[in-house]
Amino acid sequence: MTPLVEARRARGIQPRRRMTVAFISNAVLWLFGLSFLIPLAWLVLASFDTAPSQQTRLPESLTLDNYLAVLTPERILLPLWNSTVLSTGAALVTVVVAVLAAYPLSRYRSRFNKPYLYAILFGTCLPITAIMVPVYSLFVRLSLLDNMAGVVFFMAATSLPMAIWMMKNFMDSVPMSLEEAAWVDGASAMASLRHIVVPLMRPGIAVVFIFVFIQAWGNFFVPFILLLSPAKQPAAVSVFSFFGQYGTIAYGQLAAFSLLYALPVVVLYAIVSKGIGGSFAMQGAVKG
Repeated sequence: MTPLVEARRARGIQPRRRMTVAFISNAVLWLFGLSFLIPLAWLVLASFDTAPSQQTRLPESLTLDNYLAVLTPERILLPLWNSTVLSTGAALVTVVVAVLAAYPLSRYRSRFNKPYLYAILFGTCLPITAIMVPVYSLFVRLSLLDNMAGVVFFMAATSLPMAIWMMKNFMDSVPMSLEEAAWVDGASAMASLRHIVVPLMRPGIAVVFIFVFIQAWGNFFVPFILLLSPAKQPAAVSVFSFFGQYGTIAYGQLAAFSLLYALPVVVLYAIVSKGIGGSFAMQGAVKG
């Protein structure tokens, strides 16, 4: 067999291998997608079913009674408001502190930068359940138990390690030359941070905000331990009200509540993602 024939045969084998790899990859992705779609299908179908159960099935008859049962101030409106306050507060505090903490790590070179970043990375590995006993004792001593502001700051503190790490990476992509030009014109470091760095890394700030917001929105353990009053508990904790005694569960109301509970996060992501799309607006900022 001549080398030319072997080369042609090799070129014919490569497309077939690519097609096989693409088929296997797509099959795996479809498998993972179905594993998420089946529970979601149960939520949608059970929320409209007159006699829902654990099985994913088409309802024999449709009803809105499950939504009407949960659409009350006590069942969903107040818990959703509490979740919004906790999540938004924690996200805002985390973003502000993360920007201020990431700025010196990104702009100033020091031998302590890497150890500090590794310490931050280690902080992301600590399970929240391992520190809740001393945190509960601290809240009792400081009279912060059942205090919304105290829980907001604690949830922000638990999100800070990953937020600082992410914010520092986003800030590294902002050209230093832009700040140097501002310093020549007499701007201070804080002025350049506020007027140059922060506007150019708004997509990164939006990513960190959504990341922290979703973490706080789905946090069950911290509010469950630190908030005692039912009127202050978020929706992640009030979902317990659908689990009755002796194993009885209101499946239809639970499914309707879960869909309404997930709706604000989807809306927030749709709104904020408009400012995330594409690359940073600083591309070409140093041209000319």
